Amino acid sequence: MNTENSQAQMRKGVLELCILSLLAKEDSYVPDIIDKLKEAKLIVVEGTLYPLMTRLKNDGFLTYNWAESRSGPPRKYYKLTPLGRSLLKDLKKSWEELVGSVDKMIHI
Repeated sequence: MNTENSQAQMRKGVLELCILSLLAKEDSYVPDIIDKLKEAKLIVVEGTLYPLMTRLKNDGFLTYNWAESRSGPPRKYYKLTPLGRSLLKDLKKSWEELVGSVDKMIHI
């Protein structure tokens, strides 16, 4: 069994929860989100993140605004919508239930 593949699949499964949690704290630019995910050892590349951000925006969970940059073109900053905040609340609840269930199983 490929442990690295299993770990990557687990990280992918929680990526949406992590992104929404970051955006609940502050509006963010995709490279900043990537940096924070890397700090948490949830390595993500732009090719993974941009399609996810687009899907979340198209589903009404995120919106964005453009802000001028001191070092180049304007930047797109994403933020949660009220629907996104509701999704985050539901995902957090599901996560807590899942962690509790898995914890019980691995400590049997």
